[in-house]
Amino acid sequence: MIPITGKANDLGDGFFVTRLLPQASRRSIGPFVFFDYFGPVDFAPGKGIDVRPHPHIGLATITYLFDGSQMHRDTLGTVQEIKPGDVNWMTAGRGIAHSERTGADVRASGHRMHGIQSWIGLTAADEEAPPAFQHFGVADLPEREDKGVTLRLIAGEAFGLKSPVKTFSPIFYADARFAAGGALSLDAEHQERAFLVIEGEVHSSDTDMHGPGAMLALEPGEEVTLYAEAPARVMLLGGAPLDGTRHIWWNFVSSSKERIERAKQDWKSGAFGLIPGDDKEFIPLPEPK
Repeated sequence: MIPITGKANDLGDGFFVTRLLPQASRRSIGPFVFFDYFGPVDFAPGKGIDVRPHPHIGLATITYLFDGSQMHRDTLGTVQEIKPGDVNWMTAGRGIAHSERTGADVRASGHRMHGIQSWIGLTAADEEAPPAFQHFGVADLPEREDKGVTLRLIAGEAFGLKSPVKTFSPIFYADARFAAGGALSLDAEHQERAFLVIEGEVHSSDTDMHGPGAMLALEPGEEVTLYAEAPARVMLLGGAPLDGTRHIWWNFVSSSKERIERAKQDWKSGAFGLIPGDDKEFIPLPEPK
């Protein structure tokens, strides 16, 4: 197993975001090309998150929360609140803009925020797919209980389960909650795999213990059993690597640098369009310093 160590950034109000992918030492895990772990943080009444409208191409985003909620809006006209255990999967494809903000009622009362934002690179054939949005509530996602572990499959196929989320390449993304004494085996069903400890501690051997925030990538073909002496929570992810190099600049992912240049101009010119209900501000294109 190979440790992946992210860098935590304070965005204000004690809201820390740790970027685990991409890194110089590891650009991706399967089709996961970006992985941000945020919180937990307790927002006082009146405080919250405001990710202003911004664009994407060539990827899909997945938002998954452990605590709190967010309101998603996009240029398709989608308005969707996401709560813990739900899935928001947005396919950017040829281009979409969206915003993510704390809802008015939640902001007024104060709340805890804790979750993960990740990007999935699309196959070369799907990079220009029509933009789309999918939402599945926690009750829509398949679960299984075995050996003291309750496992929920968020996307893809693994552990004998299949998620209803439409994906574009072999992938798996799962939330595993361990009871005391729980054990879960990770086989080589997918080419690339990793796990991230969210709460508690898990052991991968008699001597190797992994605590909150620890992310480890498995070697090709490596099989391991995770077990917990006390309650714990672990995210599992991976899949097939992408079919070729992907370039990442700001919020754009593409196999073509020229396509990213076009996306830059499209955002500056307003070609992505406006988000109904959130059209008064936006994040400007970063300019060279």
